[in-house]
Amino acid sequence: MFDFEKLDVYNHLRTLNKEVLRFLFSNDKIDPYLKDQWKRATIGAAVNLAEGVGRISDADKKHFFTISRGCVFESVALMQTVQDLDQITPSVYDDFYAQYETVSKMLLGLYRSK
Repeated sequence: MFDFEKLDVYNHLRTLNKEVLRFLFSNDKIDPYLKDQWKRATIGAAVNLAEGVGRISDADKKHFFTISRGCVFESVALMQTVQDLDQITPSVYDDFYAQYETVSKMLLGLYRSK
């Protein structure tokens, strides 16, 4: 097992990404550019976290944890644009928002621990 797979934050992201990707794949109304950007951002959060865990120096780790958290912020901004276009229900939006907020706090904690 790789070290990143042991992290709660990675497993939260993995679950969230599965839900977000299923949502995006099932919604043809959402602009393809927004879908693509949101997919890239949410996946980017997980892959940058994994890459950061694999780095040796604390400075490198922190750099990738910062990028991962930035991807979470980007995902929320994109989701808000989709919400502004009335292409996501309030309950789905609230669920994703809460999950992204939790992940963001976990990433900040991970950053501060290095």
